[in-house]
Amino acid sequence: MGLFGSILPSIIVGEADRHDLLVLAMGGTGHTADAADDLLYELGRARVVDDRLLPSDVIRMESTIVASIGSGKPQVLRLAYPQDDGKDGISIFSPIGTALLGLRSGQSMHWTDRDGATHEVKVLSVSNRT
Repeated sequence: MGLFGSILPSIIVGEADRHDLLVLAMGGTGHTADAADDLLYELGRARVVDDRLLPSDVIRMESTIVASIGSGKPQVLRLAYPQDDGKDGISIFSPIGTALLGLRSGQSMHWTDRDGATHEVKVLSVSNRT
C-alpha cells in the first residue's frame, strides 16, 4: 500500500491528468521508483472521468489548495509537475503531492513520509483555472 494508510478516501482524476501522469511515472526520470509506484497506485484506484465532467473542487495538476497538515495552520499549496515545483509548488512525486491528487474540499488523507512518520492533510478549499 505504499505511503498511504488503510482507509483511503475516494479520489477522482481527469483523463488528461491520468494520461500525463502515467507517462511521467513510467518515464523513470526525475523521481524514484518508489515515488512512481505510489503515484501509479493512486492513479489505479482513482475514478477517472472526462475532464469536462471533473468537479471544480477536485485537486488536479496546477490546482491551488488551502490545506492544513497535521495540526498546523492552513497554508496555500499548488500541485505541480516536478519541473515546476518551488516556493509554493508541491511536486506530484512528493508524498504529500501524491496524497493530494484527486481529493476534494473537505476530504483528508493520511500518508507516511519517506522517514516513516505518519501525517494527515485536510483539504479546506481548491481553486482551479478555468
